[in-house]
Amino acid sequence: MVSQLFNFYQQPKKKIFSVVLALIGTVTPLVGLHKLYLGQPLWGLIYFILSWESPMARIACAIDAVLYLAQDSNYFYSRFNPELPLTENNSIDAKQITEVAQAIRELEKLRQDGLISENEFEQKRRKLIA
Repeated sequence: MVSQLFNFYQQPKKKIFSVVLALIGTVTPLVGLHKLYLGQPLWGLIYFILSWESPMARIACAIDAVLYLAQDSNYFYSRFNPELPLTENNSIDAKQITEVAQAIRELEKLRQDGLISENEFEQKRRKLIA
């Protein structure tokens, strides 16, 4: 049970699931679950404690839900999943890729013509790719 919970916690955080948990916190006593899910246990505990005294925590949950919905997906995933590279949400600039590919072709031509060494070619190629 604990290992399943730990595995669930280690999975990438999803924006829609965070919004749903925040909305659940606005109408049920399960206030702060979205903060626990997003890896902010202290805030989750604060929300839960505040929910006993006043409706402030439920209002904060509603505000969080709106903020998560309004946030750009790339910002959300980079903030709550910093260890994961962005994949499906990355917008790839085709022009930049084309320019890098063209520069590598030109370097290859210079290497074949003997104007630069293999070592120079590899150094410049790595610099272009990075």
